[in-house]
Amino acid sequence: MIPLTGQTPDELAAALAALGEPAYRARQIFEWIHRKRVLDFQAMTNLKPSLREALARMFSLRSMQPVRDIDSSDTTRKYLFRLHDGRYVESVLIPASTSFFGERSDRHTLCVSSQVGCAYDCKFCASGLAGFTRNLEAAEIVEQILHAEEISGERINNLVFMGMGEPLANLRNVLKAISIINADWGIAIGARHITVSTSGLAPQIRKLADQPLQIRLALSLHGATDAVRERIMPVNRKYPLDVLFDALRYYNERKKQKITFEYILIKGVNDDLEQAHVLARRARNLNAKVNLIPYNTVEGLPWERPDEPTQERFLTALKTDGVTATLRREKGHDINAACGQLRLRREVEEGKIALS
Repeated sequence: MIPLTGQTPDELAAALAALGEPAYRARQIFEWIHRKRVLDFQAMTNLKPSLREALARMFSLRSMQPVRDIDSSDTTRKYLFRLHDGRYVESVLIPASTSFFGERSDRHTLCVSSQVGCAYDCKFCASGLAGFTRNLEAAEIVEQILHAEEISGERINNLVFMGMGEPLANLRNVLKAISIINADWGIAIGARHITVSTSGLAPQIRKLADQPLQIRLALSLHGATDAVRERIMPVNRKYPLDVLFDALRYYNERKKQKITFEYILIKGVNDDLEQAHVLARRARNLNAKVNLIPYNTVEGLPWERPDEPTQERFLTALKTDGVTATLRREKGHDINAACGQLRLRREVEEGKIALS
C-alpha cells in the first residue's frame, strides 16, 4: 500500500477524484496525519465511513516502525527504525541547548537519513561499511520526524540531512520530502531551518541551487587539499576541489543562506595547521562558516580523534584567519551516534549483511 506520509495534496486529490470525492478532502486528511497524528483511518471522524474504508484499502498511515531508541548522557537521543523491507535506518535528536552547528540554541534538531547505507565510501564513516542498499522514499524521510516527535514528546523545528546516505544522490525523494516537511499542510518546518549536507556531488549542488526554497547547504569537506581529501573521501577523485568549488560558487550566487563546511578532525590526517590555513582561505572565498567536529570513533575503523589542545589550535587558526568557526563539543559518543553504527550492528546480527 502507498504511505500517505509521502503524498502531496495533488497526488491525494487525484486518488480521491477516482473515488468521486472532492479535492478538499485531501486537506482534511492531511490535517489528521500531520496535525492530529492519527494512526487509524477510523479516527478521521469528519470523513464518511465508506471513504475511511476505501482509504484503508489503498493507503497506509505509516511505512516504518521504531524498534529502538537510546539516550546519551548528554541527552542526545538515537532512534533505529525498521523499514517495510526489513532494513534499518537511524535518526539522531540533538539536545535543545545546542544546535547541530555548535552554537547556543533553543531548537530541537533532528538528523535524518536519506539512504540505506551509502555508496560513497568515506573512509571514516560507518554508513558505507556495508555498501549501499537503496534510496529512502519521501515517506520514509518524513516519518523519521513524525516518529521522533512522538517518541520524544518534542517539536522538531530544525532538520539536518546528515544521517545515513548521500542526500544529493537521492535528490528527487529528498526534495519531495522537503516539500512535505516545509508545507503548511505538512510538518511546517521553515526552509531556513532545513539543512542538506553533501559529500561533494558538484552537478547535484547546481541542481539544488536552482530550487526555489532557501534551504541551507552543508558541505562535508574534511580535507582542504585534494591530497588529504582523496585519502578519506573517494568522491574527490570524481569531483576534485576545483570542480566542487565552482559548483559552490554557483550555489552562492543564487541563495541567501551561507554555506557551512563540515570538517571532521581526524588525528594525523587533517588536523595540522597547514590544513587549517588552506581551509580558512577556501571558507573566506565563499564567505562560508566552518563547523569543526572531533571524530566520533567507529568500531572496526582505524581513525582517532585528536586531543583537545589540537582541536583548539585548529579552531584558533581559523578564527585568526578571519573565519566564522565553531567546534562542536562531543555529542552522543557514548551511544555510537556516528551515522550508521546502530543500523550496522543490527543488520549484522540479523544476517542481512556480512563484514569482512
